Order: sequence, then C-alpha cells, then structure tokens
Amino acid sequence: MRFFKQACVVMSLGFAALTAVASPSNPQEGADYRVLEQAQPTESGNKVEVTEFFWYNCPHCAAFDPALSAWVKKQGDKIVFKQVPVAFRDSFVPQQKLYYTLEAMGKAGEMNPKIFRAIHVDRQTVDTDDTILDFVVKQGIDKKAFTALYSSFGIQTKVRRAAQLQESYKVDGVPMIAIGGRYITSPSIAGAAMANQPESMQQAASLQVMDALVLKAAAEKGGKK
Repeated sequence: MRFFKQACVVMSLGFAALTAVASPSNPQEGADYRVLEQAQPTESGNKVEVTEFFWYNCPHCAAFDPALSAWVKKQGDKIVFKQVPVAFRDSFVPQQKLYYTLEAMGKAGEMNPKIFRAIHVDRQTVDTDDTILDFVVKQGIDKKAFTALYSSFGIQTKVRRAAQLQESYKVDGVPMIAIGGRYITSPSIAGAAMANQPESMQQAASLQVMDALVLKAAAEKGGKK
C-alpha cells in the first residue's frame, strides 16, 4: 500500500510551505509548478508540447482523465498532446505495451476511458498479457492484429523510450504533466493547498496552472524565432 501511494501521487510536500502565496491563475514556481534543471527536447514545432505521464492502475489518473481530455480538446491546435505510460517496476510493462499498441491502432483515445472504468469501477484486472488480451478482445478489437503489434519490436522500442522519458523528466508520481519540455505540474502540486478539498478542485487548479504554463511556453517559443 505504501508503494501504491508513492506511485500515484507526486511527492509535493517540499512545496507545501509556498502554497499560501500561490494562485492557480498566477502560478508560482516551487508552489504550483516546478522547472526541470535541464529542459527536454520536444517535437511539436511551433506548438506547445504537453505530455501526461500516467498509469492505468492509478485512481488519480482515472479521476483526472475526463477533465484532462476536455482541457486538451479545448486547447485545439495550440498544443501537441502526448501520453507516456510509466513503469515504476517491471509489472507495469504490460500496460505500457497495451497503451502503445492501442495508440498504434488509432484506438487509445477511444479505449482509455474504457480501461480506466474496467479497472477502477468494474474492478477488473487488466495488467498482465493474458488479462489484457482477454479485455481487448471483449471490446471488439481484432485479436490477431493486436497480438502482432503488442509483441512487435516497434512497441518494445516505445517502451524503452518511455523509460528514458520517465527518467529525463524525473517522474516521481502520476498523473504528472510536462509542458514545453520544461515545466512540471499536477493536481497534487497545484492543489497542495487544497488537501482537504474534493479532488475535483485540485484538478481544476492544475488545469488553470496548465493554461498559464502553455501561454508561458508559447511566449518563450515566440521569443526564440
């Protein structure tokens, strides 16, 4: 249980003392977000890259998914949105392969809410090769096509890349949002001052911070032209 909590919630205790002066609409470094010491390269051109690090079994990721999806849709073509499934231990790898296989099939957006619901509402086990295959086949996905991709070199390469990104972005919990390859925030960081409030309020605070950081990253991109 201790591991589970560490894996699902970004460790933001170090920022708690600063949250009294922080505001989601005017986010402060160290309180509402943090800055990577070394900015990471992005592949979004003139748009701002926004990356969510997540884990299907994390209840906070499941709770955040609807609001985050709505936020991404609202951004339109201002951003390039990416998702990276994390692995804090080897047993997470099948779910990484699940995500990347669905992504390759063009079905990640459609299937993610169904996976979260299966795990967190219906209490299904969807985290091993066998249980994953059983689940996707029941969702009407072609077994042969899925299996071929799931075991492919391309998917293995994406899993290795995910591990590199997880290390580069110093992911210590999920959900975690990276903006412009430099700024890091999350509901637990932006909502640290709202610990006794509903999780939805923490999510709303993080989305406000994300709005501001997208504008900040866009301005910085413009300044480099």
